[in-house]
Amino acid sequence: MTFYITSAISYVNGAPHLGHAYEAITTDVIARHMRQRDPDVFFLTGTDEHGEPVADAARDLGVEPQQLADENAARFRQMVAELNVSNDFFIRTTDEEHGLLVQEVLQRVHDNGYTHKGIYEGWYCPRCADFK
Repeated sequence: MTFYITSAISYVNGAPHLGHAYEAITTDVIARHMRQRDPDVFFLTGTDEHGEPVADAARDLGVEPQQLADENAARFRQMVAELNVSNDFFIRTTDEEHGLLVQEVLQRVHDNGYTHKGIYEGWYCPRCADFK
């Protein structure tokens, strides 16, 4: 049976920092440990390139969100390589394949009756991307 593990996919609203490196390394330790027990391990890491924090950071820098995403995604990919992280795949949420897969999964969720139309209201914090 495949063991799947993923790091958090990091927002590209800023360059990688020590916290991102720490999280990539600790996830890598788990993936390497599991590979010693069973070689069937899939380790995913990458970047989240959507959302208000990315748009806000791009606006503050006077660039388009996709430009900021491209620049910082490259920095995250470089960080993973420099740390010799053993990930099997690096995902970007702007990848076409990612978008198609998300659509497929959400369509299955809908087709199985797990969605309903409604109005959702509440206090929203863009910094933490969470309703309070």
